[in-house]
Amino acid sequence: MTATAVFTRDEVASHCTDDSNWIIIDDKVYDVTKFARFHPGGKKILSSVAGADATTTFYDFHRQDVLLGMAAKYAIGAVADPPPAHKATVVLKPGELSQVPYAEATAFQGLPSAYYQQSHHRFRADLRKFFDEEVMPDAVAFDLAGKHPPLELWKQLGRRGMLACRIQAGPWLKDLVDTCGVTLPGGITPEEFDCFHELIAHEEFCRLGVPGYCDGLGAGFVIGLPPVLQFGSPELATRVGREVLLGDKRIALAISGPEAGSDVASLACTATKTACGGFYVVNGLKKWITNGHFADYFVTAVRTGGAGVGGISLLLVERGEGLETKAIKTSYSASAGTALVTYDDVRVPVGNLLGAENRGFQCIMHNFNHERWYIVAGANRASRLVVEECYKWGFQRKVFGKPLIEQPVIRNKLAEMTSLVEGVQAWLEAVTHQMQHMTHAEQAKHLAGPIALLKLFCTRSANTVMDQSCQIFGGRAITQTGMGRVVEQFQRSSKFAAILGGSEEIMADLGVRQAMRGFPQARL
Repeated sequence: MTATAVFTRDEVASHCTDDSNWIIIDDKVYDVTKFARFHPGGKKILSSVAGADATTTFYDFHRQDVLLGMAAKYAIGAVADPPPAHKATVVLKPGELSQVPYAEATAFQGLPSAYYQQSHHRFRADLRKFFDEEVMPDAVAFDLAGKHPPLELWKQLGRRGMLACRIQAGPWLKDLVDTCGVTLPGGITPEEFDCFHELIAHEEFCRLGVPGYCDGLGAGFVIGLPPVLQFGSPELATRVGREVLLGDKRIALAISGPEAGSDVASLACTATKTACGGFYVVNGLKKWITNGHFADYFVTAVRTGGAGVGGISLLLVERGEGLETKAIKTSYSASAGTALVTYDDVRVPVGNLLGAENRGFQCIMHNFNHERWYIVAGANRASRLVVEECYKWGFQRKVFGKPLIEQPVIRNKLAEMTSLVEGVQAWLEAVTHQMQHMTHAEQAKHLAGPIALLKLFCTRSANTVMDQSCQIFGGRAITQTGMGRVVEQFQRSSKFAAILGGSEEIMADLGVRQAMRGFPQARL
């Protein structure tokens, strides 16, 4: 019997015993006779729906991806009279965007936008299809097991141009296309690539519902490679840039140390020149380094001079003798590769200096606005996924004889979450448009404050989304598997964005202080 066979409902109904148990889910027929004794919920629940349409019962307990995974091997055919289109469960094909209200940015649900062109739609569709087909099948299991994304996946991402599209525009993109033969997603050219393409790339990398695994796919790379490209020697930038952008090597940014945390001016990791002047010898510790456990390169802040920010330099350190990494357990998956990095007399060629000696702090600050913008893009996309989950659950879950969404208190929660996510998105897109039309110097002057406040708004909004979604999902929101899996992951990881790249308190103060700088002599 093949999965292309067609059965009437009467035929299915005749297989209603423990010895021959067929069920209908959506438009497909499954023979669960042999599976019954392995069913996690016991044999009886399958016996209770033997020979019947079990669609409603199935979705009371399971996510749709169960049908695409384990259950697929028990499918034996289709039902002759499937549910009409308006009642059928929506199953998205790889690359298709969700039509659940507010599940996508409004420009990608058919509404007009001044920001996005056809190239942006092609670009997102290509990324979505790749992630649906190549990443999602393993992502949940790998995240749960704490496995790092395999190097082969990194190479796929690199050779498809997907890593390069997470790095701000620059000559490296054209080099990758012209010299390395890379074709960018959606067939776009380096000349077409803009801040909105990059925004989309960050969103697609962060919409998988497995935050640790998502960060394992390049959170360290996104902030680690730019200093090499921008401040390394031409030879170093080209060589390392190609290795990393093609996915052959991986990189991390190593700034924070256990002695000072985000107080960069107080860092204690040292780099002393050898007598011959050809090397720096690095000693010290770095902590909370995302992707550090599997990185090949470490962009490392070191002290080469006196106290304070004036004695800091930035070095590209390659994994080798004297450099060790140990995994740090955090509240999300070990897939992210968060690490303690130990430098014990690590010799680094002086040619690996990024920028000028004792001017490393300026190199670090150069990318802070972009880093915070990227954090907002990823964090708000994760919040949007949770909002989509809540809408689906609101319609699917039955309580007191009616769908959960029929309860006014649930609709109120959905309204609050939706408004916040869409508010962040609108501000994010406005800032992205401004970035596209400003030089780096103009961005530093005019956007440092708005981006800081946007990040604050985003993470405060994410905190509300986390809180309200947990109330909507109840006990499932604190269960790592099953219907509430995405919400449970989110409630363990949503605070990361509120801390990394500058805490909420720092963002609030920075935003207002920037406003004070240009304040006119205005009076009430």
